[in-house]
Order: sequence, then C-alpha cells, then structure tokens
Amino acid sequence: MNKFAELFESFIFRNRLMVILLFMVATGYLMFQATHLKLDAGFTKNIPLNHEYMQNYMKHRKDFGGANSVLVAVCDKNDNIFNESFFVTLKNLHDQLFFIPGVDRSQVKSLYSSSTRFTEIVEGGFSGGPVIPADFNPSNPDALQLVSENITKAGIVGRQVSDDFKCAMVSAQLMELDPTTGEKLDTLALAEQLEKQLRGKYEDENTSVHIIGFAKMIGDVANGAKDVVLFFAIAIAITAVMVYFFSHSIMLTLLPLLCSVIAVVWQMGLLTIIGFGLDPMSILVPFLVFAIGVSHGVQMINAVSKEVVAGKDCKEASRQAFRRLLIPGGVALISDTVGFMTLLVIDIGIIRELAITASMGVAVIILTNLLLLPLLMSYLKLGEKYKNKMLQKSSVDMVWEKIGNCANLNVAKYILAVTAVLFAFGWYQSGQMKIGDLHAGAPALHESSRYNQDTFLITDKFEITVDYISVLIEAQPEACTDYDTMNAIDTFQWKMKNVEGVQSTISLPSVSKLVNAGYNEGNPKWQVLPRNQQTLVQAIGRVPTTSGLLNSNCSVMPVILFMEDHKAETINRVVNAVKEFRKEFETPELQFKLASGPVGVMAAKNEAVEAAQAPMMVYVFGAVVLLCLMSFKSVKATLAVIIPLYVVSILAQALMTYLEIGLTVSTLPVIALGVGIGVDYGIYILSTMNQKLRDGMPCRQAYIEALKERGSAVLFTGITLAVGVSTWVFSSLKFQMDMGILLTFMFVVNMLGAILVLPALAAFFWRSKENC
Repeated sequence: MNKFAELFESFIFRNRLMVILLFMVATGYLMFQATHLKLDAGFTKNIPLNHEYMQNYMKHRKDFGGANSVLVAVCDKNDNIFNESFFVTLKNLHDQLFFIPGVDRSQVKSLYSSSTRFTEIVEGGFSGGPVIPADFNPSNPDALQLVSENITKAGIVGRQVSDDFKCAMVSAQLMELDPTTGEKLDTLALAEQLEKQLRGKYEDENTSVHIIGFAKMIGDVANGAKDVVLFFAIAIAITAVMVYFFSHSIMLTLLPLLCSVIAVVWQMGLLTIIGFGLDPMSILVPFLVFAIGVSHGVQMINAVSKEVVAGKDCKEASRQAFRRLLIPGGVALISDTVGFMTLLVIDIGIIRELAITASMGVAVIILTNLLLLPLLMSYLKLGEKYKNKMLQKSSVDMVWEKIGNCANLNVAKYILAVTAVLFAFGWYQSGQMKIGDLHAGAPALHESSRYNQDTFLITDKFEITVDYISVLIEAQPEACTDYDTMNAIDTFQWKMKNVEGVQSTISLPSVSKLVNAGYNEGNPKWQVLPRNQQTLVQAIGRVPTTSGLLNSNCSVMPVILFMEDHKAETINRVVNAVKEFRKEFETPELQFKLASGPVGVMAAKNEAVEAAQAPMMVYVFGAVVLLCLMSFKSVKATLAVIIPLYVVSILAQALMTYLEIGLTVSTLPVIALGVGIGVDYGIYILSTMNQKLRDGMPCRQAYIEALKERGSAVLFTGITLAVGVSTWVFSSLKFQMDMGILLTFMFVVNMLGAILVLPALAAFFWRSKENC
C-alpha cells in the first residue's frame, strides 16, 4: 500500500498543474449543473412500497383514494358558520381548490359537493337531497336555516362541520401526476398554491383558513429548509475562524474551506446529472459533506505544517503529507462511503436517496481534500515567520504528554471501567427507544409552527383528521349482502372503536344500520344489521361507492379509524389490536388487510425502520471492521477503533430516548452518519500509532507520538464540527434541531472516544509492550 502511495504521489506531483486544470474544468461544469438542482419532494418516496401494508394500499388506491390528502378547515372567527360572508368564502375556496392542478376533482368534498347529501324519513318513506340546494342564497336567513337543518339530518357534524358549528371542512385527494404536464406532481409547487390561493386569498379578519396534509407539511418543511443556507454560511464562518487560529495562515485557512465547498458543488452537480433532486428532508447532507471535507482538510494542513516546521519547502511538505495521509484518509473516507451506502437496505425511497447523496459527496472528498488540497498547498510559500508561529504551538506537546497517560495500563483500567458503566447504562436506556413519532403534529416542525397549530385545531374541532387508518376487509364479490360477513365487520368496528387512541370509526355496516333505522321511522331500536338478505340489500343500496366504504362489486369494504394522534404508541396499540382481532375472526373468505390512510403509511414506515435498524448497524460496523482489517492488518487495532464507535452509537440512542426523539425515517440515518464521521478520528490516530508499535515503540510513547502528529487536528475538528452543528438548535425545523443535538453529541463524544478510550484499549491489547 505504501509503495502504491509513493508511485501515485510521484505521478500526481509531476503533473500537478495539469491535474489542477482538470479540477477547474470539472468544477466549472459541475457548478453549472448544480444551478439546475431543484428541491424534490414526493409522497411515494416517503413510503416503503414493498411493505405488506403499502402493497395493499397501492392495490386499492384507485377505489378508495390514497393517503395523500389535504384537509382545509374554514372557520368563522366571530360566531358560527351560518352567515352570508362565511358561505360565500366557503364556496369560493371549494371552487379554487377544485381547479388547482394535481387535485383529484372527483374527490373534492365539502358542504357544496353534490355528493354531500342528507336523508330524512317522511310519511311516504325517505326524502333527501344535497345539503346545500341548487337555489341556495346565503343572504336569505331562511336558506341558512334550511342548510343548518340539512347538516343535522346528514349526520356530518364532526366530519364536514365542526362540533361547535364554527368551522366547515373542504377535503381533497391528490394525484401522483400533474394532469397539465403529465409529469410527477410537484408537491412543493402545490403547497405554495395552497398557501397563496387558499389561505392568502380567503383568510381575513372574519375568517381563518387551516390547511393540513402531506403536501402542505412538506411545503412548510421546504420553506424552513431555506434557513439551512444561513446555517451553512454560519458554519463556514465559524469554521474559517477556528481553522485560522489552528493554522495561523490565511491561505491555509482558505484552501481546505475551498476544497470542501468544491466537494459540495461536485455533489450537487452530480445529483443533477443522475436525475436526482434534493429532498427537503435530506437538505442537511451537503453540510455534512462540507464538515467531513473540513475534517480531512485540517489533517492535511496539519501534516504539511509539521513538515514545513521540520525544514521542508511547501512542495516537498505537501508530497510527504499526501503520501502519509493517502492510505489512512482514503480508508476513512471509503469507510464513510460504504457506511452510508448501507442505508440502501432500508426500503424507503427518501433514505435510499440520502444514502446515494451522502455516499457520492463523501467519495468526492477523496479527490478534493486528499488530492486537490495538497496540490494547491504545494504552491504556497510559508516563510520563517510562519515557522516561528508554529514552533510556539509546540508547547501543546506538554498536554499530549499528560493525555498520553491514557495508554498507561494503570490509568486505562479506570477509563475502561467508566466506559463499561456508560455502555451498560446506554444499553439499558437505548432498549427503551421508541420507533416512530413521539409527539402529536408533524414531527419535522416545531409545535408552535402554523402547520401544527392547524393540526391541533382540526383535531380539536372535528372527529376526522389526516390521522386515520383504513383496514381493508377483502371478501367474495357481493359479500356485503351476507349477514355473517357484515356482522363480522361490525364486530371488528366495535372492538376497534373501544381501543384507546381511536377517536371515531365509520364503515359500511355502521352506515347501513342508520339506513335500516330510517326505513323503520327512525326508531333507534332498528339501528341493527338486518338478518334478512333482502332487507340488508335495501339498507346497503342507499350507500354509494363514492362514500369510500365499498368498491363496485362489494368485495372490499374499508373500516376507517380516525385517531387522536399518530404517536408511535398509539399506532402500535391500534395495529396490534387489528392483528389480535384477525387471529380469531379471519378466514380464507374474509381477510382484514392492513392498511391504507396516512396512519397506515406511518405504521408501514415504523415497521420498515424497526426491521432495518439492526441490519443497518450490522452492515455499517461490518463495513468499517472489514476496511480497518484491510488497512491495519490487525484485529487488535480494528477493535481499538470499533469499540469506542459502538459505545458512542449506543449512548446516542440512549440520548434519543432521554430527549424523547423517536427512531424515524429522519433520525435513523443519523446513527450511520455519526459512525461514518466518527471513524475518521480513530483511523487517523491509530494509523500513526500502529506503525510505531510495529517498529517496537512502547504503546504509551507510540500514543504520545500519534497525538503530537495527529491529536491537535482530531481535537480541533471534533470541536469545530460540533460548534457548527450546534447552531442548528435555533432552526425553524424540529428535525434539524434534533439532528443538530445528536450530531453535536456524536462529534464530541466520538472525538473523546478516540483520544481517551482508544489508547486505553491499546494499553490493554498491547499490554506486553514496555510502559503499558
């Protein structure tokens, strides 16, 4: 490997100007491509399409609509809805939503929909019609009174009209394709239209408009993600200041930052070339690429500085630094890349995109920060003044002498004992980590956000929300005319209605019982399923397929469960209740299939995340172990790197439990990202230490020499990266704040693990060495 590094170094530095020109051309081209990069959010990217629940969801989506819905609550701020101004606004908003491209017009429902009808019992049988008649005049008090009566007769209070009669609901389903372009629906553009054309036009001093749904949520996330540019700028500024204090040179400050920014530009340009966009939920990846680039860049300028102080000119110093860091730096970055690629095992599109995006960015750093950076530095002139500044820094070697005691067996045993206690505590705490969202509302946004406030209002005033799950009951054609089948569905609905967390339920049997009572003068005693097949057919005949409660041949009948929230424990409780019920009642002819609806999607995502958690950790650490074994050719050295990483990963999961951060699509990759970045510290220190141990140096002295050579850079990068991501706690996005906390923790603790725990393990593994 060293021979390869020497040959490669010789070739690169003989042709350094040509190589730099190639980098300039490639950077210009990829910068142009990066200008075409767009935010790209899609509903299907966020779901595990191969999961059993999602297979059922996709199978029946045409009949019962998808989980990608929008709810718009229009509320009167002063009194109730029965006034002219409110109904004019409601009508205009309904029409506006109807004509927004991407909205399934057949699925737009409100009081003004022709499908919103009432039925009443009259002397001659049934009478009914649309809740709002065709000749409705909202300025006529009698017409308003008639609509009020029709709403009560229709039984839509709690669904299309709020319990306090202050709000009315307009709901819609979204299509996968934009009908005007034939392209995939632009979710972010649609969210902007909802904001401008609905809330912007119709909210005033008398009326408030509240919008929830996946499209609106992801639009709000995208707006909040624009702050990432500001945080990126802050991170660059903080990093620049700290790199300057580390290097005492403006050029040595600018060059690693420049190369790290080039890596980000290359990453974005390559994404455009392969046809990817940047999802709002993975918009933090470019910062992580920049952070990793700075980490390796600082190692390079640290190595060059030491060679310059030793008396070499910049060209020779750069050659020596390149030769010494190519293998450990390359192994670290390949470990990062392979670690991120392991995220591909998770069957969720957005995580797979993140894996490709992050892997591509880290792979690029191998070129920009391990190859381009030393070439650029070889043209610098660092004179005596710089050497004197760096010699003054050598006083830090006294600190390394003290820290070197960590590689003394007497001290190491205490460090390992504390590490074991922390690991045991973390293991216990991490065992209580929950899968899924732990808070009501959209977890990506703060509770105080407009979207979550809208969610809380709709949940409070209506019995329906976007938090619903549909259990799809599959049976034989015309099964709804069979009493036993309908009774089994009714029994299932009753049991589920009594599960904690279920707010309300609706199904074909429940509506049929109301219709049956209607045929019997409205007597509540007749709110039962008729055992007579003809009477049952009569009751079902009043329920159209547009209700979403049955398909055209009555072979699939959903039971819709509206839930209080989508917290992980609520979803698990409901899903487990469904599974318990079907164990007893399911037959080959009657299948209770999970699941459709937004909460069905969440349940599938939670199960996919839970199933992928352990394999992902195995693959991440397996890849790192394999690469460390190939690099160090030593089991002891590999264990010395891996054990601190694993302890920190467990402690990070314990921190998630303590901070009530659930393991979700957003947080699952953080562990892999933390391991990928954290492994760099250990590899850089141990690559130096391992060679000196092989040369026969006592392990304490080998560690001190490794610290003198690499310790300052490791300490510096750990602190700098932690400071950079710690600013995320001020983000308008909650998921960015959570990631900032977790990454800050992992950056700092992984750095401490490399400086304190790694040498303690070395003292134990190489205890036969003198002075250990």
